[in-house]
Amino acid sequence: MRKVDFLVIGSGIAGLSFALKAAKHGKVLIVTKSNEDESNTKYAQGGVAVVVDKSDSFEKHIEDTLIAGDGLCDEKIVEIVVKEGPERIQEIIDYGINFDKNTAGVFDLAKEGGHSEHRVLHYKDITGYEIERILLEQIHQNENIEILTHYFCLELITQHHLGEHVDKSSEDINCYGIYAFNTELNDVEKILASVTVMASGGAGHVYSNTTNPVIATGDGMAMVYRAKGKIRNMEFIQFHPTALYNPGEYPSFLISEAVRGFGGVLRRRNGEEFMYEYDERGSLAPRDIVARAVDNEMKKSGDDFVYLDITMRKKADIL
Repeated sequence: MRKVDFLVIGSGIAGLSFALKAAKHGKVLIVTKSNEDESNTKYAQGGVAVVVDKSDSFEKHIEDTLIAGDGLCDEKIVEIVVKEGPERIQEIIDYGINFDKNTAGVFDLAKEGGHSEHRVLHYKDITGYEIERILLEQIHQNENIEILTHYFCLELITQHHLGEHVDKSSEDINCYGIYAFNTELNDVEKILASVTVMASGGAGHVYSNTTNPVIATGDGMAMVYRAKGKIRNMEFIQFHPTALYNPGEYPSFLISEAVRGFGGVLRRRNGEEFMYEYDERGSLAPRDIVARAVDNEMKKSGDDFVYLDITMRKKADIL
């Protein structure tokens, strides 16, 4: 049995970022079910939206976010995320990530769906991979942090395991740690902690088509549900609108939104552009609108795909 101050389930950007901060206050143990870098973070391509340019503003970014959220956003949370963005990004820069800059030495900001300004910081087209790499580099340099890989978390330990009654109406559920399956030793281990953080990512693989890596199976949400914890907003699963049509490939190969931000246009088989029929922002509309439009076009045509045209760009611009 192990006992630590902080237990983090998941090794993506959320779990690693928390671990680095928590390590200033005690011993941290990160538990992940695959390799330490295997997370949705690793596969994120486009970049991070943040206000860093003088022509941009928090107010513009907040407005864009609320519009893209279609009235369903928590405005207080949106304001916090947008206004703290520059400071959080500076932390990552201080860790060592070098976001792309232009010849003038200024950040090369991209524009993506739903944004009125160019505000997306990126590292080539492997932004998530680079962020994950840098964070893990910092983790390994910190003596207060340990990572256990290939541990599959099974259950959250609560009062239920001490014989007390716990149900969904219970308001004082305490989490004492987890039971985890060590896949290399084929053994279940108990890990206790003063604080347990669930940062296990999403559940893309409950769907037949997804660009998520195979680890995205919703284990964390299931654990919280079984422990009678509160889960909300489960219906808000964002589908990336564009992936390479290659029947049999699973997960699907992601085509970054940056392609559309770089001028790419969605077209029907006959070459007609169709996104302006759905939204005045065309192919750079928010992802939910683009995803629904593509789905509608496929249903109307009977095709299993649409085309993404980037022929207006030179090969050298893309490679």
